[in-house]
Amino acid sequence: MTTDQSPSGGPRPTTRGRRDTRIQAAAGGRVDADGTDDQARKPAGKDSKDVDPTGGKAEAQTDAAGKTKASGNETRTLKDEAKTETPRDEAKPKTPGDEAETPASGKDKKSAAGDGKDGDGKDKGDVEKKDPWAAFGPAPEPVPRWYGRLARRTGRLLIHEWTLAALGSLVLAVLMTWPALRYPRHTLPHDYWDPSLQAWQMAWSGHALRTDPAQLWHSNAFFPERWSFAFSDTLLGYAPAGLIGSGPQDALLRYNIMFVLAHALATFGAYVLARQLGASRIGSAVAGVSYAYAPWLLSQAGHLHVISNGGIPLALAMLARGHGWSLRHGYRPERRHDGWVYTGWLVAAWQLSLGFGIGLPFAYVLAGTVVVAMLIWFAKRIFWRVKRPFGQRLFVADLIGGLIFAGVGVLMAIPYFTVAQLHPQAERSIRDISAFSPPANSFVTAPAESRIWGGLHEGARSVLPWHPEMTLLPGFALYALALGGLFFSIWTIRQRLFLLAGVLVAMTLSMGTRFFGGDFTYVPLFDHLPGWNGIRTPGRLMIWATLLLGLLAAGAVSAFSERVREVSAQRIPSWPSPWLRLATLLPLLLVIVEGTNTTPHPVVPPQPAAMRTVGGPLLVLPSGQNHDQPVMLWSTTRFQDIVNGGSGFTPRQLADVRQVTMTFPDQTSVDYLRTLGVRNVLVLRDEIAGTPWEVSVDAPLDGLDITREEMGSVLLFRL
Repeated sequence: MTTDQSPSGGPRPTTRGRRDTRIQAAAGGRVDADGTDDQARKPAGKDSKDVDPTGGKAEAQTDAAGKTKASGNETRTLKDEAKTETPRDEAKPKTPGDEAETPASGKDKKSAAGDGKDGDGKDKGDVEKKDPWAAFGPAPEPVPRWYGRLARRTGRLLIHEWTLAALGSLVLAVLMTWPALRYPRHTLPHDYWDPSLQAWQMAWSGHALRTDPAQLWHSNAFFPERWSFAFSDTLLGYAPAGLIGSGPQDALLRYNIMFVLAHALATFGAYVLARQLGASRIGSAVAGVSYAYAPWLLSQAGHLHVISNGGIPLALAMLARGHGWSLRHGYRPERRHDGWVYTGWLVAAWQLSLGFGIGLPFAYVLAGTVVVAMLIWFAKRIFWRVKRPFGQRLFVADLIGGLIFAGVGVLMAIPYFTVAQLHPQAERSIRDISAFSPPANSFVTAPAESRIWGGLHEGARSVLPWHPEMTLLPGFALYALALGGLFFSIWTIRQRLFLLAGVLVAMTLSMGTRFFGGDFTYVPLFDHLPGWNGIRTPGRLMIWATLLLGLLAAGAVSAFSERVREVSAQRIPSWPSPWLRLATLLPLLLVIVEGTNTTPHPVVPPQPAAMRTVGGPLLVLPSGQNHDQPVMLWSTTRFQDIVNGGSGFTPRQLADVRQVTMTFPDQTSVDYLRTLGVRNVLVLRDEIAGTPWEVSVDAPLDGLDITREEMGSVLLFRL
């Protein structure tokens, strides 16, 4: 063994070439790991001495942990004296480069030369040791940075149930309405008459908001009439979409996108409502799909204001959530949240702005709900002595939200009441309602657009007076599921009976005057409820029956799903078989299949080039309800004033224009148009075959003081 000079002048053993062994203390001396007595392994040198163990002056003593303590004037310390070796370190062999000892610092020397205590005055044997089990404990979780937190929140949002439900509703809407998005700039669903009108409505509302909002209700159509935008439901809630794009093609694209989104919102809204009321996911999906794709709605594909009904269940779900109420769990005050109440009222106001056709019954349903809630509130205050049954913040939210909803309704109603005063013929009579009231067999008759039942029900449709508004089948699969929900459901028996009563009331009102003349059902509402006489087609109240049938079906499907989980929990392993999983999806597949359609998507007549260059006031011939609606769409490039227009009724002045201009161009028609302020007349050669204009447009113009100009397939007459 080789020696090095120690800091004190004496030799010390090096660690090169030896193993790091642990020294065991004995009563009469110590023994190294190789069995050599330490008395025989004294270091050589002038300062090294044999010291009597009882002298306690220079001998290096070893404790049980293998550490050497210095006494007397000895200044050497062990390497890493301040560190404590773990058992793993004790068993680890030293490498030849490791050193057994290191020179001590000045402070350590003073401590070692003293009374055997460290710098803190504690015995070196009492130095605090590191917990040997700390290495086995969990590592502290790192604090994520801002981008990590953002990514985590985004991930949670993407996999949230509402996100997945919204994406699923959107994908299903694209598939179920296909090919609406195949050629969205050239086609319209169902036909190009009423959809052209509604595409113009969205375009005009956006144009008015962008240019002159004060002229919103005085549109460019039906010139020179005022308040012409209120001649039919306005889809005013879609005005923000009308701010984007211009011209007929953008109007068609906008319409087709909103057509798909309306189906998606209806599915999502009914799903959310069923979930809030307590249904399972698969049961809520059945409610959502059956509500959005009921077969009777296929005949309404040309009426976007009827298809746009998703705000009804969505607003009801938000209001129920804000009040902490569900059908299955009742009223839970700890779940109240006034933010959801505000949002629910705003969504309800938006739904009302899309049109009174389905918005007005929704308003009365909300009003009835508020009345019932107020009665319950007063009953709890008086009989149950509850100081604040619903909470002050919730009461304020309902008050403010209800006022906003009522304010939107009043502002929307003012133009319609004005139109009713200016055009008395626009008001509906009970005879008009009778003409559109469906019989009882309408509830089992599907429209021609139904892929499953359309051909089979052709004979049943032929006996209906006006089958486009009288084929009210909500779906045989939905009927069966709702019937099952009366006997097997997660809802209580009382709740099932209430839902059934709601279905029967909605169906009865949908029949208009066909249910015993409507003397005790529809007629009192027509006579006494403000605005109810503006609803032309009672059959559209089938929306409420469809929603309630979907909730009954959701109760049955949810109960079945729970039973499947109970059966699977008893299996070993506790996992449902593929057949059980498929059985839970079968009701959803049935309502999807029954909702498939054969809706046509015709190509819209292209805009004549003259509509992009000729200014107004302008009349386009031939003129009629179906002819004028595409003309309104063509005017979305310049929004010049046009005499043409199509709506729920025909103003008398427009009827006079159509009658007088049957002989155009002649002196009488030219003078009449000049009196109205019309400057240009366009005659579409492709549309005048078989009409009086087929001959008269080429007649001589002598004495009329007008000019004629060929512009492709259009004749332009300048007055």
